[in-house]
Amino acid sequence: MATEATIEVKFQSPGPQPNGLQATDDGLWYIDQRDHKVYKLDWNTGETLFEAQTSTDRSSGITVGGGYMWIASTYNCQIHKLNENSGETIAVYDTPGKGVVAFRDATTDPRVTGGHGLEWLDGMLWIAVPPSQMVYVVEPEAWKVINSFRAPGLRVHGIAFDADGMLWTADTAAGTVSLLDPKDGRVLDVVRVPGPTEVHGMTIKDDVLWFADAQTRDIGTLTF
Repeated sequence: MATEATIEVKFQSPGPQPNGLQATDDGLWYIDQRDHKVYKLDWNTGETLFEAQTSTDRSSGITVGGGYMWIASTYNCQIHKLNENSGETIAVYDTPGKGVVAFRDATTDPRVTGGHGLEWLDGMLWIAVPPSQMVYVVEPEAWKVINSFRAPGLRVHGIAFDADGMLWTADTAAGTVSLLDPKDGRVLDVVRVPGPTEVHGMTIKDDVLWFADAQTRDIGTLTF
């Protein structure tokens, strides 16, 4: 039986729909899916330390690495490489695995969408893509997929690496977060997230999972 997480809401996002999170020592980065702004928040108070308008479209993922900020621009199926100090887009790349999410297949207006959670590790960009239900590892200079594996669940969203190099993934449809072996996606553990909280953005700070709920604007922690 899966463990159930304990939720502690720390603060609310300054923007209307927080969707991607990334932990750094000097603040919590997040991208807002509705106002398309990137924010950096104080860990303790939620105070906005930095904000900038981006050119992304209803984005669902953010990370920093290689001297840049990376954002999954979901509705136009792009990954944006941005100046970390200004939010200006420097380069745009096509999202691997873009398509129609499974639960929209039977609708009359299925829309092609792209990536959600992003992570940067050892010079590689990791991209969670709900339409293909996959996680891709991309070499950013050549923009080449060097590995991929299926994510558990119907709708993979936020992803985060722990101190041991294992990968946590959130599935908003199932209400779970899962620990995976990043070599092949083998599921090592599953934790249930009690409703009505939905984990959209996810990151790790000091071995604790942080989440953002795009519906409630809650930002907080999951412990178990």
